[in-house]
Amino acid sequence: MKPNQIKIQDVTLRDGNQALRRPWTLEEKIEVFDLLIELNVDGIEVGFPSSNETEFVASRTLAKRAPAGIPIAGLSRANETEITRTWEAIQYANKPRMHIVYPVSDFSIRHVLKISETEVIQKIQNSVSFARSIVGPDVEIQFSGEHFGDAIENFEFTKEAFLAAIEAGANIINLPNTVERYRPMIFVNMVKDMKDFIGDKAKVSVHTHNDLGMATATSVECVYVGAEQIEVALNGLGERAGNTNLYETAIALHQNGETLGINFQRIYPTAKRIAGMTGIPIGEKTPIIGEDIFSHRSGIHQDGVAKTIKQTKGAYRTFSPEFVGRKDSETISFTNQSGHRAIQFLLEKRGIVVPGEEIHRLFEKAKAISSQENNREITEAELVDLASPYMIAS
Repeated sequence: MKPNQIKIQDVTLRDGNQALRRPWTLEEKIEVFDLLIELNVDGIEVGFPSSNETEFVASRTLAKRAPAGIPIAGLSRANETEITRTWEAIQYANKPRMHIVYPVSDFSIRHVLKISETEVIQKIQNSVSFARSIVGPDVEIQFSGEHFGDAIENFEFTKEAFLAAIEAGANIINLPNTVERYRPMIFVNMVKDMKDFIGDKAKVSVHTHNDLGMATATSVECVYVGAEQIEVALNGLGERAGNTNLYETAIALHQNGETLGINFQRIYPTAKRIAGMTGIPIGEKTPIIGEDIFSHRSGIHQDGVAKTIKQTKGAYRTFSPEFVGRKDSETISFTNQSGHRAIQFLLEKRGIVVPGEEIHRLFEKAKAISSQENNREITEAELVDLASPYMIAS
């Protein structure tokens, strides 16, 4: 059921930006847009043009700046005035995409919209039909059913709501896990059921949030039940705990044999720049881009790393640092959790050979120092000094 092509649609400039403490200026949005172009994402949502004049100008500017062939989306609520305003902004793109959103879950219909299901269907039909009438027959229209992940209680109605959007002119249906509440496979199975229901009538997209920390896993698994597009954000930016992370998603799909157009070598420099622009630091243990993810301190791990450090596949490494544009490398450091192999590896890096029978004595000295001084790390320079009585020039 996996699609032949998987599209990566980035929403950083809309969903990511709207969640920032200080949303980006036009100049900053242009810089982020250019970073996305360098990453070679398949499509970009540039903003929410009808929300304010700043967003309108930015969306129009980026639409004009877009290279040929890249879908440039603008988000609109299911309102004719807003749809018109959105089209006024994004029509300048070589490949504009109208994106309309409206709630579909039972909870939202009863407690937020406070209208009937019949009225919901009518609203969807009217807004998508209106959009089709102004954008013409060739422009893509994406319809998002907000809170799709909450639509367990009224799933049969939700299927009909999406079918109504397709019949009114939508080419893409976007299934958002607007708030992550359940385990991934509940959402994945809902996506599968929707794909089975609509067949080839429209492309299926997913947009997941990370409230429980499972957005990327959920999105990746959706590919294997028929989702053709995944919406992602740089550095996992977005409301609350953020959106599906572009870097993690791309690497996970790559590791599972999928072919993507992403320029993987641009991942790390992009991540660092986005962190600087937002003031949101990258955690040292953050997958793909964290400063500590190629460090090894456990003795068992260090032995495996030392034996496979020059191989494409590392014993304790998913991908090489250079693959994502990093200039660092796997590192081994010595703590009281380390083993003999760490010392041997670090010394050999400097061309220092210590006889096998002496490594054990050196190991005990280093471990004692670490333990006596609050379990601190012993530096490479300290190990060289400790090894001086045992050195043999290599």
